Amino acid sequence: MQYTHLGRSGLSVSRLCLGTMNFGGQTSEPVAHQIMDDALEAGINFFDTANVYGRAERGKPGGRTEEIIGNWFAQGGPREKVVLATKVYGLMSEWPNDSKLSALNIRRACDESLRRLQTDYIDLYQMHHVDRDCPWEEIWQAMETLVAQGKIVYAGSSNFAGWHIAQANEIARSRNFLGLVSEQSLYNLVARTVELEVLPACERYGVGVIPWSPLAGGLLGGIVAKETGGRRNSPQAAQRIERYRDKLESYEKLCADAGFAPGVLALAWRLTRPAVTAPIIGPRTREQLTEVLSVPDISLSDDVLAKLDEIFPGPGGPAPEAYAW
Repeated sequence: MQYTHLGRSGLSVSRLCLGTMNFGGQTSEPVAHQIMDDALEAGINFFDTANVYGRAERGKPGGRTEEIIGNWFAQGGPREKVVLATKVYGLMSEWPNDSKLSALNIRRACDESLRRLQTDYIDLYQMHHVDRDCPWEEIWQAMETLVAQGKIVYAGSSNFAGWHIAQANEIARSRNFLGLVSEQSLYNLVARTVELEVLPACERYGVGVIPWSPLAGGLLGGIVAKETGGRRNSPQAAQRIERYRDKLESYEKLCADAGFAPGVLALAWRLTRPAVTAPIIGPRTREQLTEVLSVPDISLSDDVLAKLDEIFPGPGGPAPEAYAW
């Protein structure tokens, strides 16, 4: 496994990040524990979760995924080897202050995550979304307090725009605080909007990008071949396939010609992108984890990269050049 720094920080993380969203839903606790064992044995030291993951049903409070990870630690999972990331923002109850980024919710949510995770500190505490109603001074004051208390080490963001990243880090700078060291963004061959402003902002501020949705909801996992092989898709999935069919057929042919499984190539491409630290993988099974462990060692040729750009062109270059030509 290869390692790199998380953004401008001195923290070393694996080039793949184990996403745990499926734990407690599609993946049972015993299998989840096996996946974490396998990931750590393979050298993946970066685990990502969120306080809302593991909802019993839609609209209900989460927390189950953090509990599964906490039970793994309690049963011997080596906490000291794991760079543990979780998130705050999502609605955790019907009460008005149990969501978003008020100082009160940040404090309470952190304590609850620590309890569920059965640990006394979180390595990377991420804001799951932007809170447009809360001033940055309040947010950073809460984060500074958590750092001073030893409850978190670094702060990160998720689903932020480039402007949010710049604003957050400039205000953090004025407070002599480190600010954001990472940003989780939707980023794959189908969804490349972040190349306009988010990636340039992250490069400028030394923020490591942790892309989520590597396979675009399954589109980049060889879905056309599976379809022709007899697999039945939901009406919604079938609609998405039709929307991108020409591109997907070209993509899967390129994968076959280059000798890569579609899901593997989609992940390997993201590791070639500027500011990307570690794509999130979200295996439901141990076999799915094994399939992608070789990704950091893959070197893509200029020809393959050029063909990927032809099939899935980006948004037209980074800002501000894409606008102020």
